[in-house]
Amino acid sequence: MGKVSVRFFARYAELAGCSWSAVNVQTPATVADVISRVREVFPGTQAMPPRPLAALNQRQVKLDATVKEGDEVALLPPLSGG
Repeated sequence: MGKVSVRFFARYAELAGCSWSAVNVQTPATVADVISRVREVFPGTQAMPPRPLAALNQRQVKLDATVKEGDEVALLPPLSGG
């Protein structure tokens, strides 16, 4: 098991009820594994899209990116502009 920091931005922070937390995942893990764990720990996050935008240690990544203990995963809602 490894502890991974998770940051929630904008709408996702509202769904999670916090802007930051940590979750334990079985390592090695992927970003998708972290998102699955987040959905278990924070039921409101089940309203997120199936494949949310994610960043690993401040770099946008695909959901199959490898995560290790101590990493930070940020979940980013879709951006829109005007």
